[in-house]
This record gives sequence, structure tokens and C-alpha cells, in this order.
Amino acid sequence: MQSFDLVVIGSGPGGYRAAVLAALRGLRVAIVEKGEWGGCCLNRGCVPKKAWYHSARLICASRGFATRGIEGTLRGDLSRAWRHQREIVAQVRANYYDYLKRLGVRRIEGTARFVDRRTVAVAGERVVADHAIVATGSEPFIPANLQRCRGRILTTDDLFNAEPPVGKRVAVVGSGVIGTEFAFILSMLGTEVVWLMQREPLSRSAYSVPARKALMAALAEAGISARTASRVVSAAVDGQGVLLRLPDGGQERVDWVLLGAGRVPHTVTLDLAAAGVGTTTDGFIQVDSCQRTSAPSLYAIGDVANPAMTSNHALADAAVAVNNIIAPGSCRHDDTTVPQVVYSALELARVGLNEDAAEARGLEPAVGFTAFDSSPAALGEGDASGFVRIVAEMDTGRLLGAEIVGAEAGELVHLIGLEFGSEDALRRLAAMAYNHPARAEEILNATETLAARWGLKQRIFG
Repeated sequence: MQSFDLVVIGSGPGGYRAAVLAALRGLRVAIVEKGEWGGCCLNRGCVPKKAWYHSARLICASRGFATRGIEGTLRGDLSRAWRHQREIVAQVRANYYDYLKRLGVRRIEGTARFVDRRTVAVAGERVVADHAIVATGSEPFIPANLQRCRGRILTTDDLFNAEPPVGKRVAVVGSGVIGTEFAFILSMLGTEVVWLMQREPLSRSAYSVPARKALMAALAEAGISARTASRVVSAAVDGQGVLLRLPDGGQERVDWVLLGAGRVPHTVTLDLAAAGVGTTTDGFIQVDSCQRTSAPSLYAIGDVANPAMTSNHALADAAVAVNNIIAPGSCRHDDTTVPQVVYSALELARVGLNEDAAEARGLEPAVGFTAFDSSPAALGEGDASGFVRIVAEMDTGRLLGAEIVGAEAGELVHLIGLEFGSEDALRRLAAMAYNHPARAEEILNATETLAARWGLKQRIFG
């Protein structure tokens, strides 16, 4: 029997981050993983997807190379892209192992099961810890009428786990982030995409109507269209591929199908009841604002406990959980401070509240807007689509949220996130010195526009 201050179950971004933070704070830490180290994010999610997305953006941009005096175009090869992402994943995993070793974190391979709230059985031994963090992540949701079939009906997990199937015509199913990203990525990497869904893409997200319209325009320009009211009724797999039947009686024949219908929390085999841990009707582990479960010494983070289900939220949850293990009650999670990003034909990034959410809280929002089509940096790059929107409280000028659409949105949003939560955030953004020409200048321009339009000059400029 081994004893630790903390045992972390799951090695995805949240679990890895929790183990690192706890070790850096002086705790004796063990981390348990039953599958591939790094979890979904490293092996089958954000890391390999980001590698593919970069390639997809290069290919898309190459269509305009001639106007820049650059000859030739680029062509995608999904199989070669798959092999490339495997190399990236292996390199990141090696770095991961090395850092945990240097921090003295004990790695344990096997399936963890709670014996009680302080004891975990794994790999034929028992691990005792004062605290535990469950970070077991999620797994793909499989619609009843679209069951997995090797080489024919795949989840994103399957796509990254094995070389892509033979065939160029691919149906991407889903209107959420997964579908929106992979419809673009796969199209640029050499497949013919048939994108099927019930509702408008990202219609359940917090992104504004202008943001979603800009994205749809960019997708259309790239030759990708969303077919709404086209939820797949049934799928028949045969020697030629997959025959999909649609609600209007129509059919689509494709070589293979990629499911992007969302994910569900993974708690199978944990025996949470033995530890006194409760779950919601949707299967998420119940946690309070400190990430504590119904068993006070146990915490849960990331996809298994947070319906937002992003690596960004898992990383933020990890910090909250570890801080509260070190100093109980010292830290509470706030999902509005966590950036969200969509990587598609245009990048979409946001943080904080949108106008609807602000009004629902009884606030009166004011908006500042500026477009990249007047940005010298964006024009020089030949990529001037998109905009910056800043949302503030009308009475006080307090920053409530922001949305960035366009190239490098996922990086630019950190400038706003850095100040988010400060009462004088907009004042600080307006007082910063900016590089010129740079896309980041549009954050300043949007802030100044907001101040001028809504009579907030005194509050923002002092």
C-alpha cells in the first residue's frame, strides 16, 4: 500500500495540470492513467487537431497567394497529415513524462476504482491519499442510429487513433464545435465534405449572430456549406461505403462518416458510490464552486464535472481544485473568465458574457466594435476578415466580455483575458502601449469606440 497527499485519476490536461501544480506546491502526488498518457486532448483532441488546423489554414490561404506575388498552390493529404500529428503527439508526450519525473510525481498505469473516499484500487495495489481529484474526462456520444463501424463510421477518437479510412467523400455529422472545426479541416486536407446537421452551426453557443454569419461566409468561400434540417435518420454500411438516409427522404452516399455529436462524461469503473460521490442526471460528477464533490476530500475537474467540456475549462478547474486542497475555501471557479475558441475557416474566440447573458443578470450592456478590414496588419497579411467586439456595463464601464473573430483570435483573446475581472480592465487596455502595425491594436480601437459611443470616456480614459 502506498500513501500520498493527492492522487489524480486521469492524465488529460486537467489531471496533468493538477498533478504539476500540486507537486510544485510540495505535495506528494500520484497520477493514474488507464489508457494513453495525456488523455484525449493530447492523443485524440486539441493537440493533433491544432496541428491539422495549422495545415488547413495554410492550404486555404494559398488560394490567394497569386495576388501576393507567390506562385503555386498547396494541396492537402490527410494520410500524411495523420502521420505528422502522431510525431507531434509523441514529442509532447515525451516532454510530459520528463516533467512529471523531474517533479517526483508517481505515474501509475491501470484502471482506478474507489474502495472508499481515501483509498483507490489500481493495478493490483491500493493507493491511499488524503485527497483525490477525478479528471477522467469524456468519451464520444454515439447516436443510436449511427453506431461505430471500423473504417466507415468514426468518432474523432477513432480518426486520430488509426490511419484515415480509404475514400475521399466524407460526411461530417454535427452542428457544434467539433462539426464546425472538422468540416473545414477535412475539406482542406483533401476530402469532399458533406456537412449534415439539424440546426444552424454553433446556434447553441454564446457566439454572436455577426460572428456566426462571418464564419459561415468564410466557410462558403472555402467551398463548405452546412446542410441544416438534415439530421441523419439511418445509416447502412456496405462494400461501397455508407448510405445515409435524411429526413426529407433524400440519401447521401459517402465513403465514411465522422461523428461530431458531442461527448459525455466518463465515470465507468470508478465506483463513485463507494467514495460517496454523487452525479447529476446528465452523468456529470456534482461539484461545488471549489470543485469539491459530495465527499469533502474528493474533487472533480474538467469534462467529467464541467458541462463546458473544453480543455481550457479543465485547466482552470485544476487550479481551483489544487488551491482549495492547499487552502480550503480560498478559490472558486468562474467559467466566464475562461476563454473559448473555435478553429474553423475563421477563428472565433470569446471570454466573459455576451449581451444576452449580461441582460439576464440585470445589467445594461454597451458594445464597442471594430473590424479588421481597416487594420493595416490584417490588410498586409491579406486576411482582413473578422472583428473585435467589447461588451461593457453601461453605468460603470466595467468589462463584461469580448469576442474576437479572425486570424489569431485564439491568441488575441488572452490580452483581454489577462485584464478580465479587474474593475478597471478597459482603462488598463486603453492605457497599454501597442506594437504597430498589429492585430492587437483593434482591441484598443474597440475600447476607444465603446468609450466614445456610450459616454464612458471619463471612466475609461480617466
